[in-house]
Amino acid sequence: MSMLQQVSVAKKANVHFNGKVISRSVVLADGSKQTLGVVLPGEYEFSTAQGEIMQVISGEFDVLLPGQTEWATYATGSQFELAPNVSFSLRTAQISEYCCQYI
Repeated sequence: MSMLQQVSVAKKANVHFNGKVISRSVVLADGSKQTLGVVLPGEYEFSTAQGEIMQVISGEFDVLLPGQTEWATYATGSQFELAPNVSFSLRTAQISEYCCQYI
């Protein structure tokens, strides 16, 4: 889906890593929450508080998932799932966008 319908968007951005990762929180009509974000080139480590589905909107991410020893590449249109309370590493060589759905 290329558009989110009937949403409320937080005015204040979520800014991480000195502005290299920026997202906006979006609340859908059913009350569920997602974030839409942009990641500048670099390598980052994130933690989850709840389960997440990360969809790559544009660009490409290399991801080191919890319990894995090899990086996996996720290109535009692909997604990966994360359990609650885990950490993972993400890197990109280009400006990339994502949509994170909380589950």
